[in-house]
Amino acid sequence: MKDVVIVGAGLAGLSAGWRLRHWDSLVLEADTRIGGRIKSERRGNYWLNWGGHVFAGEGSSTENLLSEVGVTAVAIPGSLQAMSLNGKFLRSGHIATYPLRLPMPLADRIATVRAGLKVVAGVARYTQVVKKRPGESGAMRQQRIYDFENERTFEDFIGEMPEDAASLFKTTVTRSAGNMDQIAAGAGIGYFSLVLGFGQGLSNGIVGGPSTLTESIAASLGDRVQLGAAVHEVVHKKDSVVVRYVQDGREHEVEARAVVLATTADVCHRVGVDLPGELRDALSQIKYGPHVSTAFLTNESGPRPWDDIYAIAAPKRSFAIALNQASIVRGAESERQPGGSMMTFSPAALGQALLEKPEDEVIQTHLKDLDEVLGGKFADSVVEAKVSSWKNASPYSFPGRAKLQSTLTRGGDRVFLAGDFMGTLYTESSITSGFSAAQSAASLLATERQKNGHGRFTGLTIASA
Repeated sequence: MKDVVIVGAGLAGLSAGWRLRHWDSLVLEADTRIGGRIKSERRGNYWLNWGGHVFAGEGSSTENLLSEVGVTAVAIPGSLQAMSLNGKFLRSGHIATYPLRLPMPLADRIATVRAGLKVVAGVARYTQVVKKRPGESGAMRQQRIYDFENERTFEDFIGEMPEDAASLFKTTVTRSAGNMDQIAAGAGIGYFSLVLGFGQGLSNGIVGGPSTLTESIAASLGDRVQLGAAVHEVVHKKDSVVVRYVQDGREHEVEARAVVLATTADVCHRVGVDLPGELRDALSQIKYGPHVSTAFLTNESGPRPWDDIYAIAAPKRSFAIALNQASIVRGAESERQPGGSMMTFSPAALGQALLEKPEDEVIQTHLKDLDEVLGGKFADSVVEAKVSSWKNASPYSFPGRAKLQSTLTRGGDRVFLAGDFMGTLYTESSITSGFSAAQSAASLLATERQKNGHGRFTGLTIASA
């Protein structure tokens, strides 16, 4: 019997696996690669990236994991606030001035300013909500964040707007993978808080690409990670849990004292057949949106106008944002070296429109728009382009999501949940929930180890006088 089986080798599952590496553990991953939505590939000094790209910094679970594993992350050096709209490219200045500087009809400009004032006021309130308070647990803080403006959509919050005005807000909010009429108002305000640099930001990048972290953890776990192992049932017994899965066309079964379910909520719901009914119901209500990303490798020989820019918002394009994956390299070099790497990111409705398209068509669609955004100076330097798509990419907070949180955090008797659907900070939520699930499993295992006489102390008898 295993001490613990971890279902899923994405960032949450690997984080749990890392913390449980001193126990007899097994990690089962249905895919043929580890990492889930963390996906990058090294190309010389650069890397192609399709998934998670920004990570939390000081005082975070991410910082702890990176330090323990021995992987380096740095603050992303390029600007995070460039934007292209209607033929004009803005690369500097405060984002609040953009509605006055971008070309758009007067009605759109007025609507943008009015809605912007609502968002700025909302961000001010949100900043107070997310502040850590003395003596509170992380779970209490997370519940408070979910509770903030969770009864209406972001579209209801800002009101109806004309096309150009709406596109400015849509480009930011839909990065959550939800459309403006799907995502809760508080979650949309929270995303603007991240973009504007308030609260707990996600502004660090991993040197060498995000998969450096996940592959390093997998390497340390070795044969404990089994790929192509599709779990289809997790069932409680009296003092253990049975995990049934298919690998290489054959049925397998493994028994463990504890299980960490670190997959998407829909998979947790499907395989956790005897989880408490309330918990299964909560899992069934979690909503995901799609991502489609294209990574471009380039071979330019000299400087580019976007060398000091990391993120370029692109309203009214086939992607919401373009991300300069060479930014970390640019920030560390004394002399500009040849080459570069760029990522285009289509979430929510933009991703849905591309999900079923052939890869070549997605590449050409993204490349055409990206070349126009960058002034016709990009396409000629592309030497490699690849697409990755996820139908259930990122969970988004919808109206009513707050009511599910307390049920999700309780988990089952011997089954503990982990994943980015457990919180509001994407990669940080994955790692935090992985750590939390690992702690719960380790606590259970340690208690049973002592009860079974494997610990130094197995009990204490007090005789009455």
